[in-house]
Amino acid sequence: MTSHRTSPLLFALAVAAGGALTLSLAGCTGIEQALSQEVTTEYTDAADVAARADTTVPWLPADATGIVVKTKRDGEVATALARSGSPLDTATCVEMERQSAPTVHIDDAPDVYAKDRVFACGAWSVIATADGWYGWTPNSPGEKEKSPAAS
Repeated sequence: MTSHRTSPLLFALAVAAGGALTLSLAGCTGIEQALSQEVTTEYTDAADVAARADTTVPWLPADATGIVVKTKRDGEVATALARSGSPLDTATCVEMERQSAPTVHIDDAPDVYAKDRVFACGAWSVIATADGWYGWTPNSPGEKEKSPAAS
């Protein structure tokens, strides 16, 4: 005669294995972040970026808030998205035909390919968003050369 009872030992092993699986799946986010080649950081305002960010974002207007900066781990490639009601500084930025696009992307950022023109702000190119600005670095040499900040 065959018994259909589950052994308490088998039941305990199954529960333990299920718990370990749950723990290992929960750890995937941490592992993914540790292995990612990109880092996303949020800042409250432009002063917070200046104080804490490894990447300088010199074109940010002083009233910028809700800033998200995403960088490659090497720090050479970055994007920034900010809310601001102010124009960009014309002593730093000049409007011109877009020649570049970001290589790291921020969720909710506008489609840069929908824009023919950018503001060249030194090594950054910047486009207007519905409520602020979206910029990326590096831009093309042609954009950087035309920027007043490059002089």
